Amino acid sequence: MKKHATVFSLLAACAALLAAAGGPASAQTAQQEEPDTLILSDSLNYDDSAKVSTFTGNVIMTRGAMTLHSDKLVVREDAQGFQYGTATVGGNKLVHVRQEDPERFEVIEAKGRRGEYNGKDETIEMIGQATVTRFICGKPFDTISGARVIYKQKSDTYEAYGGKESAAAGGRVRSVAQPRAKIDAAIEQCRKASSR
Repeated sequence: MKKHATVFSLLAACAALLAAAGGPASAQTAQQEEPDTLILSDSLNYDDSAKVSTFTGNVIMTRGAMTLHSDKLVVREDAQGFQYGTATVGGNKLVHVRQEDPERFEVIEAKGRRGEYNGKDETIEMIGQATVTRFICGKPFDTISGARVIYKQKSDTYEAYGGKESAAAGGRVRSVAQPRAKIDAAIEQCRKASSR
């Protein structure tokens, strides 16, 4: 387990995105007003007694600068109000999560066969062909790939595991991280180019 700011940023965004699917009962730590959540799907089945919402068919969830694409999104709430979300796809497709940060010229993308959020433990997990990539000015800078990538919000740590479902060659974990100075220089270069 190792602290890694790039993966932290991406997985924190993914966790917030999946948690947002459940609405106001989500654990919120920010003092600022939360953006609206819009979920488009071919169908929605809400069971109030079970506290489960199931969105199916070309699911697109948008919350602020974050989007999630999946075939199915199931969000449930436990008796204590904690939320749990699972996004899945069929066939050879992948769940896609994307967060944009225009001020830093940054886009973070996560892909996997399944995405899971646990509101009680505050963890996000991308499972099966999992890849998390950070782009600066449209160019990839940091990437982590594996069979599973887990981010733990409470401790600001992540774990990545290899296996037969790994997105990296040989079933291993692969992590490529650029030096902070190189990322800062790319952001500054992009900032200068956009102000012309």
